[in-house]
Amino acid sequence: MTKKQELPSRIADNKKAAFNYFFEERFETGMVLQGWEVKAIREGKVQLTDGYVVIREGELYVIGCQINPTRTTSTHVTADATRTKKLLLKKDEIRRLVGKVEQKGYTLVPLNLHWKNGKIKCEIALAKGKAEHDKRDTIRDREGKREVERAMKHKTR
Repeated sequence: MTKKQELPSRIADNKKAAFNYFFEERFETGMVLQGWEVKAIREGKVQLTDGYVVIREGELYVIGCQINPTRTTSTHVTADATRTKKLLLKKDEIRRLVGKVEQKGYTLVPLNLHWKNGKIKCEIALAKGKAEHDKRDTIRDREGKREVERAMKHKTR
């Protein structure tokens, strides 16, 4: 019997990341989670907006990813919503990321959490910060696309 392959389904997105950074490379990582965190993620009680990734002693950690505990969380477990979570990635990929992050202007940003084959995965990106004028260009492009969509919608009526 073969296990049916699931399509990745999104749990949470970091919408601020695309506005604040240019993405160079993307990586899919596993996450070390506690049982109550998985239950809370299943209920959608997760937020990535203020999250960022750090490298400590050759390992990746996501900080600021908020997972709010559910009411049914076990009473013998102390739930910490902003607990630092370890990310799982191959050693050679981590070494390559360490080299890039030490270069000027690069950072690691969590983009989204998604399900893949019954496991929770975190997509991170090697990113470079946008300058203020780049952010204004992003806003201008988005507003232009909205106007075009509105015009097309009125045209079809």
